[in-house]
Amino acid sequence: MRRIAKLARRYWVVTLTLGVGVVGIVLALAGAGWLVQWIFSVYALAFALWQAVGMVRAMARGRFGLDILAITAIVATVLVGEYVAALIVVLMLTGGDALEDYANRRAKRELDALLTRAPQLAHRVVDGGYEEVPVDQVIVGDRLLVRPSEIVPVDGVLLSEHATFDQASITGESIPVEKSPGDEVLSGSVNGHEAVEMRAASTAASSQYQQIVALVAQAAESKAPVVRLADRYAVPFTVFSLALAALAWWLSGEAVRFAEVLVLATPCPLLIAAPVAFIGGMSRSARNSIIVKSGGVLEQLARARTAVFDKTGTLTYGAPALTAVRPEPPFGADELLTTVASAEQYSSHVLAASFIRAARDRGLPLHEAASAQEAATNGVVAEIGGREVVVGKFAFVAEHAPDARRTTIAPGELAVYVAIGGRYAGALLASDRLRDDAVTTLHELAALGVTNTMMLTGDARETAEHIASELGIAAVRAECLPADKVAEVAGIAERPVIMVGDGVNDAPVLAAADVGIAMGAKGATAASESADAVILVDDVYGVARAVRIGADTVRIALQSIWLGIIVSVVLMVIAAFGFIPATAGALIQELVDLATILAALRAIGGRLDAREAERGGTAPAAVAPAG
Repeated sequence: MRRIAKLARRYWVVTLTLGVGVVGIVLALAGAGWLVQWIFSVYALAFALWQAVGMVRAMARGRFGLDILAITAIVATVLVGEYVAALIVVLMLTGGDALEDYANRRAKRELDALLTRAPQLAHRVVDGGYEEVPVDQVIVGDRLLVRPSEIVPVDGVLLSEHATFDQASITGESIPVEKSPGDEVLSGSVNGHEAVEMRAASTAASSQYQQIVALVAQAAESKAPVVRLADRYAVPFTVFSLALAALAWWLSGEAVRFAEVLVLATPCPLLIAAPVAFIGGMSRSARNSIIVKSGGVLEQLARARTAVFDKTGTLTYGAPALTAVRPEPPFGADELLTTVASAEQYSSHVLAASFIRAARDRGLPLHEAASAQEAATNGVVAEIGGREVVVGKFAFVAEHAPDARRTTIAPGELAVYVAIGGRYAGALLASDRLRDDAVTTLHELAALGVTNTMMLTGDARETAEHIASELGIAAVRAECLPADKVAEVAGIAERPVIMVGDGVNDAPVLAAADVGIAMGAKGATAASESADAVILVDDVYGVARAVRIGADTVRIALQSIWLGIIVSVVLMVIAAFGFIPATAGALIQELVDLATILAALRAIGGRLDAREAERGGTAPAAVAPAG
């Protein structure tokens, strides 16, 4: 009962119209039929006047819509004495608005899911216990308590001995992740069954989850291109409907025919179908870990013909991995890797983590250094087991080991040289690996009509061309500065153009492209802020999925619009010959509205995603609330 009362208050115009109808029925049963006609007619004309004021305001802003049909239908039915039909038309229009709003709320559930679960409070550790503070009052360095099943309020570092977090809403990883002391804890993750303590590493505003929430809020508030899509058909549909109604009146000599045709020409299908479809498409995107900032982006994605990719971190993982160990006698491969990994514990270089991980994967023990010093941009010098260990660039190592010599490397590889105890000990080779789904993504894009692909990167030409050849990308531009990328995208003829990147240096070209897509959910980066869509998980296949969702959304929107137009035209033609009375026509049009909304709701895409999964497509990563 409470739910019904809430709906009645939310859609008060529908409630008022139904109330007028109930009053009319009571008066008719009491024998006051003449009063019913006056009440229905005055109410309908008042509603028409209200609609007319809104229409004039819209026309003053340069927008011509379909309101004139609804207003004309109401006035015509009142003038020919079909006052019951007039009230039904009013109910149809107000009910259509209510159905649209309800459908939009239904379609936006995945978008709202992230917004409603954003943490509001944090438990800060103070002397003698804990205090609850608003999450925006947490500062870097605060010690926080996260209770069982609570959402982590800010990005931080784990202090407790052990913890398990559900990161499904952030990374799409469905399996809970084990964490150890010192590990990064992402805001938005859901704690396991034990209370843990962490140290805040970011404020709420700069934490990952809050940035994602900001993107979702922007998407939820954006206006889809549905009005433009519907308005394309507004003028011809209006002219056709008025002409057919006038022709029916002229041929029959009965003014009631004019009203009978127009009650079936009311524009609810056109006004409702596209908005519901585009909101549904945005909802489907959110469910698939893609935040689309406006409905217009979906329309551009559906029409895209060219896709341009950054290389590092987009088509590749952006973290070079060890590919070969080349020791020089008398050193062995395991000894060389152990020594390098031990020294790299004291380095901040991007390769350090890769070498340490490779040693641990092979079960090799790491040793502590008696001393260690990093030489910026060159390498690291450490004393391990009484010997000097030098790791880094060839020239830097050669200064400590005159017998050092260069090793051969393949395109896309880089070499790290090693000296131990003043002797050249060998080299380690590393390369940035292609993403597992990069080739699949390009094939899927081609199947969706995005037939032109290009790579823009700041990396060396040899490395870029090597990666491009593995992917089958013919157009490559290497050693690009951000301004060069913008110029290249601006010069592409096959448009619309999608640009996919992940770094701050990609922000200008993401903003300049027809559709900029940022990778990896780095919500605080300039890339995400300037992009039109953000893929929340580290998955390049999300680009192909975004294009497919855009294409499905536009297709369903157009199908729903044409369903409404065709059914309405057929019914109008029948009514023109006098086979559908005005009251019956108004009731039938309600069914047309309902069918249009149901057709548009297919854009939410539950069945479409299930069908893709059955075909073997990459399974979508959920962003719905976890835990």
